[in-house]
Amino acid sequence: MSATKFDLIVIGSGPGGYVAAIRASQLGKKVAVVEKAEVGGICLNWGCIPTKALLKSGQVFQYINHAKDYGINVAGEAEADFSAMVQRSRGVAAGMSKGVEFLIKKNKIEKLLGFGKLVGPKQVEVTDADGNATVYDAESIILATGGRAKQLPHIKIDGEKVIGYRQAMTLPEQPKKMVVMGSGAIGVEFAYFYNSIGTEVTVVEYLPRIVPNEDADVSKELERNFKKQGINVMTNAAVQTVDTSGEGCVVKITDNKKGKETTIECDVVLSAVGVETNLEGIGLEEVGVAHDKGKVLVNDYYQTNIPSVYAIGDIVKGPALAHVASHEGIICVEKIAGLSPEPMNYGNIPGCTYTVPEVASVGMTEEQAKEAGYEIKVGKFPFSASGKASAAGHKEGFVKVIFDAKYGEWLGCHMIGSNVTEMIAEAVVARKLEVTGHEIITAVHPHPTLSEAVMEAAALAYDECIHL
Repeated sequence: MSATKFDLIVIGSGPGGYVAAIRASQLGKKVAVVEKAEVGGICLNWGCIPTKALLKSGQVFQYINHAKDYGINVAGEAEADFSAMVQRSRGVAAGMSKGVEFLIKKNKIEKLLGFGKLVGPKQVEVTDADGNATVYDAESIILATGGRAKQLPHIKIDGEKVIGYRQAMTLPEQPKKMVVMGSGAIGVEFAYFYNSIGTEVTVVEYLPRIVPNEDADVSKELERNFKKQGINVMTNAAVQTVDTSGEGCVVKITDNKKGKETTIECDVVLSAVGVETNLEGIGLEEVGVAHDKGKVLVNDYYQTNIPSVYAIGDIVKGPALAHVASHEGIICVEKIAGLSPEPMNYGNIPGCTYTVPEVASVGMTEEQAKEAGYEIKVGKFPFSASGKASAAGHKEGFVKVIFDAKYGEWLGCHMIGSNVTEMIAEAVVARKLEVTGHEIITAVHPHPTLSEAVMEAAALAYDECIHL
């Protein structure tokens, strides 16, 4: 027997799920959201938000240690209170989760606590913490169950000596030495944070360069800055074994090119080798929802092969990013409501990495543009030539732009430097509006700002740069 009927039930309250639920409520739908843990999902509670709080603590600590560079004398030696940093991070996450709770109540969305699974094309079973199951009916169902840390088959996460991102945010004490496996956004962000407060960090990357999805010039610049900060970077390398039988960890690493083996002793190993989807137990097979290689198969509006069932976020195609999941949720719900939303352009998704220096990018890398057959114009303006960057004491990095030489189409934009994650939206909007290189050059950018580097890089691509 069904307890209640809804227009829409969303399974999962992460940045895809709760945004979809709110938009559906705005469109007049009777909505419920199913959540087995904290409202806000991984992003608000164990990902995007709390990690940025930790990173800010590390950045402030670095500022204090370099206060003399700004003409400020600080009495005594600064100390990093690791437990206080963790506590602040958890407080920020809790505050954001409460904010989402408020939005859910404000929009009259019913919250169903428990584990949700499909038991029919229009039915969801919710099992609470005591094992009590209730079935709910809905005209439409959105699966937004997200992902979790991926595990390597030969190196298991035990949560103590070999950890994932969750444990990295709440360790009981600061490790003296850490090995980070993987140099995607999660790996390099934690590498920066722990190094900034005094942990000896080694980053091991299987591919030839760190942040391997970024433009090669950005990877090179971040590696140079990491080494300058004291982070040991090992590329073309693989962790073969992690021995946790002793007090700490003994990590054996192999050079992929030379075959040479290195052994590193550390307190903890952070596994940051990617994300895998949460598809287990949610009723895909029972209802017949098509999926392949850990991803639910959907159309441009996130409808599965079962017309009443939709899926968004980490469990479908595309990058596993919070802002992608949110936008997918809005498109999905608007289509359900009978509107005509524009499908997602996955070629114009910005990516941000919050290390110091920050990394931000959108569109094609230089290598990808060449492989696609474009004749290109490239401009690369260093922040060392920026007055605002010099005044701020952050001259590292650059803005790199790539244009199609024939039509002036903005093919890609790649940034590394202070606050570039706040600057990348200019390129995203401009690319969506099909702005050309010359239109960027002639758009007046305020002075002094870091954003001037975008205009200067575009001008450089067309041999019109003034300040270089």
